[in-house]
Amino acid sequence: MNSAIGSYDFSVVAPAGYYIALRVGFAYPMSEQNALPARWVETYTEQGFMLFDPVMKWVYANTGTVRWSALKDDPQKILEKAARFGLRYGVAISCIDKSAHGQRSFGSFARTDREFTDAEIDTLRQSLRALHTSIAPPTNLTKAELEVLEMVKNGLLMKEIANQIGVSQGAIKQRLKNAKLKLNAKTSSQAAALALEYGLI
Repeated sequence: MNSAIGSYDFSVVAPAGYYIALRVGFAYPMSEQNALPARWVETYTEQGFMLFDPVMKWVYANTGTVRWSALKDDPQKILEKAARFGLRYGVAISCIDKSAHGQRSFGSFARTDREFTDAEIDTLRQSLRALHTSIAPPTNLTKAELEVLEMVKNGLLMKEIANQIGVSQGAIKQRLKNAKLKLNAKTSSQAAALALEYGLI
């Protein structure tokens, strides 16, 4: 669980449970929190419901907010099955960066007793957007630093990178040092992995 997520108590507004995925890259989110009922998570996973879940289809194809009750394309009756676990009313929220390589964050929030109010949905939307922004990738990496990280990702050693680019090993060291600092990474490999996860390389 990301410490940033921990600073928000979503259970106050979504007492039946929620799932949040922050900055979904190629396949996996950088951070996620699953506070849905354990029995539902087990059933959902075992039955492969994600492939048919209208909420998941919606959050990957849209931005904004939608109440579950507005999602009519549910041939496998996933939402009906969720209701048996107390997830009767829900809202899905999705946001994305404006850049070409923009990453998506989304959340699905549930109640047992009633529909979410517009005010509650707006609170959840703002909170999700704040979390999405709080772990945004740095925008100050230079082209030279990204080029070196790309080469590190491809398994090249410092000497090989220096030879390919035509600069000294000292210059490569400095670029990697700057990149690590900007990405808050301890090693060059970690910096390259983070840059890849952020969609920078």
